[in-house]
Amino acid sequence: MSLKSRIKMKENRKDWTKEEVLELYNKPLLELVFEAAKVHRENHDPQEVQVSTLLSIKTGGCPEDCGYCPQAARYHTDIAKNDLMSVQTVKAQALRAKSSGSSRVCMGAAWRNVKEGEDFDQVLEMVRTVRDLDMEVCCTLGMLTEDQARRLSDAGLYAYNHNLDTSEEHYKKVISTRGYEDRIETIGNARKAGLTVCSGGIIGMGETAIDRAAMLVTLSCLKPYPESVPINALVAVEGTPMEEQEQIPIWDMIRMVATTRIVLPKTTVRLSAGRTQMTDEGQALCFMSGAGSIFAGDKLLTTPNPDINKDMELFSTLGLVPQKAYKKGDKPEVNENYKNSCSNGGKVKWSRPGHEIEANISATQSAKEKRKLEVK
Repeated sequence: MSLKSRIKMKENRKDWTKEEVLELYNKPLLELVFEAAKVHRENHDPQEVQVSTLLSIKTGGCPEDCGYCPQAARYHTDIAKNDLMSVQTVKAQALRAKSSGSSRVCMGAAWRNVKEGEDFDQVLEMVRTVRDLDMEVCCTLGMLTEDQARRLSDAGLYAYNHNLDTSEEHYKKVISTRGYEDRIETIGNARKAGLTVCSGGIIGMGETAIDRAAMLVTLSCLKPYPESVPINALVAVEGTPMEEQEQIPIWDMIRMVATTRIVLPKTTVRLSAGRTQMTDEGQALCFMSGAGSIFAGDKLLTTPNPDINKDMELFSTLGLVPQKAYKKGDKPEVNENYKNSCSNGGKVKWSRPGHEIEANISATQSAKEKRKLEVK
């Protein structure tokens, strides 16, 4: 099925510059919120919010050095490494999520990149199984090739998540084990397979407002730009290089949501990690500013998240209702070719920039010392 028939979103493009986005971001807050609210109502039903469930199907043990992530094997956090979930366990959790109001399940695996083999075959069966429950299925599995994206699409995947995280410039201060260009290439591979794209970032990692603006410009230049953009507030986890980062003010989150809404008018802005640190009033302003989705459940992969009952109470107070599945795109057809790999068996050469990030090295060394003490 063609991308055109899969996606109902129409482009409303403006060639934004970093300076224009920064000027927008720095507008007086209430003026910014008002403008964003108008754009939101012109392009979306302001009473509907998509409820998604993020499920960690394989936790911990990741070889990457992302400075914010407690799943990196090199850091000492309280995240236990778990094997890949079974298809039946995923189905049971998806049914539970659906009964609580979720219309989308996003399955995340702590992998650097997708590798051919039994684990990937199992993920493909998970995708088909959840799709057959009439739920949108999203995956975030790390970097993937064009053929792997094709197999996911054939299995019934609706969206692929691969965040840019931050600006290309600041990215080099956060991650050294993969390049920014790998993220762009992975998004391109998802597009070639006809998948919708979910890609956003994290604020509160020590970046500047200019970095936030630059990330939005990069997203706006993708053709087409992502159908959904998660905006995460950093959740500082003990043992990671960013454990001492201060919590960002709620006003920063509101500004980022509102700016994203104006720059990317047709996209679904996802209010993602960090909601446990927000008041109901803060979240309400985010919804008013254009947030059209939340992640439900007690955890977002490994970080805390508000209870679904509390979310539903807030929805009731604000007059919001959960969005039904496939409201903004057609349900994918399944092609049995998902069971067949067209790969020639060769290894993909993803980049390894190899530059040193002092905070990441320090956290890695600290983890080694703590593990030695635990052995004693």
